[in-house]
Amino acid sequence: MTLRFNDFEISALHEGDAWKICDFCVANSDRLKRYFPKTLEQNLNPTLSQLFVDKKVKQFKTKEEFLFTLKHSENRKLVGLIYIKELNWDTKQGEYAYCIDYTQKGKGLMSNAISELNRIAFNELDLETIQIIVHKDNLSSIKIARNNNFEWQKTLKNEFTPIGENPLDMELYELYKS
Repeated sequence: MTLRFNDFEISALHEGDAWKICDFCVANSDRLKRYFPKTLEQNLNPTLSQLFVDKKVKQFKTKEEFLFTLKHSENRKLVGLIYIKELNWDTKQGEYAYCIDYTQKGKGLMSNAISELNRIAFNELDLETIQIIVHKDNLSSIKIARNNNFEWQKTLKNEFTPIGENPLDMELYELYKS
């Protein structure tokens, strides 16, 4: 399955994406370490990326989690990752998580990608509810949610706090990373 819009395409992650994901994560490490530290740590070199991709492809096939790539159609450059995760098939609920290349930030690309994926999520995956959990400081992600008519439901008190919120976090991340 491939969704095309403008000059971009959304595809299910496949085994050949490991190098591109590694390159994407390394190039965007400053952006990813704040909101996607686990994805970043699992993709710091090609070997780790291949393990990551193998795991995510299996999860896609078993419908545990769906990871999609967002690539430029012409040059095949990976410019974003979109997860549909935290799936509950009993309640037909999932959650989006997404990240975009620093060169594409603010161009509306991720808003368009989420709009396209909504059709798949609701019509093909048969989900009834999708949520986006956004940290209050992630204004770009809040804008993407609003652009796709997501409604604020509540503030979560004990959810993920991005690395960097606490000065000690960066020190711990640097120690953990090495």
